[in-house]
Amino acid sequence: MRQSLKALTELSFATLLLCAITGAPALAKTFVYVSNAQDGNIDAYTMDKSTGALTSIGKTEAGKLVMPMVVSPNKKFLYAAVRSEPFRVITYAIDAKSGALTQKATAPLPDSMPYVSVDATSRFLFTASYGGDKIAVSPISPSGLVEAAAIEVIATGRNAHAILADRSNKFVYVPTLGANHVLQFLFDAKTGKLTPNEPASIDARPGDGPRHLVVSPNNKYVYVLNELTGNISQFAIDAKKGTLKEVASVASVPADSGLVPGKPQPPAGSAAAAAAKADDKPKVWAADLRLTPNGRFLYSTERTLSKIALFSVASGTGKLTYVTNFSTEKQPRGIRVDPTGTFLVASGEKSDRLAVYKIDQRNGQLTEVGRYPVGNGANWVEIIDVP
Repeated sequence: MRQSLKALTELSFATLLLCAITGAPALAKTFVYVSNAQDGNIDAYTMDKSTGALTSIGKTEAGKLVMPMVVSPNKKFLYAAVRSEPFRVITYAIDAKSGALTQKATAPLPDSMPYVSVDATSRFLFTASYGGDKIAVSPISPSGLVEAAAIEVIATGRNAHAILADRSNKFVYVPTLGANHVLQFLFDAKTGKLTPNEPASIDARPGDGPRHLVVSPNNKYVYVLNELTGNISQFAIDAKKGTLKEVASVASVPADSGLVPGKPQPPAGSAAAAAAKADDKPKVWAADLRLTPNGRFLYSTERTLSKIALFSVASGTGKLTYVTNFSTEKQPRGIRVDPTGTFLVASGEKSDRLAVYKIDQRNGQLTEVGRYPVGNGANWVEIIDVP
């Protein structure tokens, strides 16, 4: 026994010494969070980075129609927006050891917000309202809490579906699905003020319906997923002006899929959404897209057929090449790639399981490594590594 303890102590010391020399975290942990819209709570898991396996660490109450979430840049807080009245954003502290969430603050939001993001300084929270046709900027206190109402609310035109700053933190982009534009703003990181750029918007292709977006790691391109056609538009960013210029559009839904272009959906939770009746023709209904951290592969989801599309990204030009589609959880609303680019987690709004896939580093192909229980209406996925 003494010899075993001695050996373990020596091994632990050697591990710590190696980590100190290489700069690697000694006890890095990976936590996964999934918002369950219908249950009104958030599932939390630890991820085994060697296998991708998830272990539940419990549920945290939020509110009916809790959906979009974002982690603060310092990984200490999780912000979750609740889309049922009273509309609000909840700040949770993240326990670095266990991953457990503890509610620390709540603040009102001006409408039902399906998207939330944080600027690079961690001083401002951005939200977008699909049904309210607006965006908002809320202050984040020096302690990391969102406690006050929005300091700026801006009308956007029909169906603002996302809001995201570029990596320089100087420019902000807002896809408006119903208006079929991408709005362009200048961002003042000292005051939180958004000012329309010149031009204030760029048109999407007819019938596209821009929804979600991601920025390339080198900050040269913005990729916009269009909900109604499934096409992904690649825009080049003018480094000085922050304006966008479309350079390509690539289909994520194969021509032989049997789907026709979609139509704008009523806002989630609205009377119109409850009364809406689908016609006989299955329609494209794209949802989410994510880049791997190294920028080599891009993934997007389509909810009608429950598919994840894979694209390769050309070095230098950022050009997308469609590779294939993978079947996944029913009605995949959210996907997320872990910070190392090793695993992808997918949630399905009509599934009681999460799917975890290993990403082939050579070609981006997905191999399922496990499926894990999740709550009702699984929606948004966040993954963090904490040293």
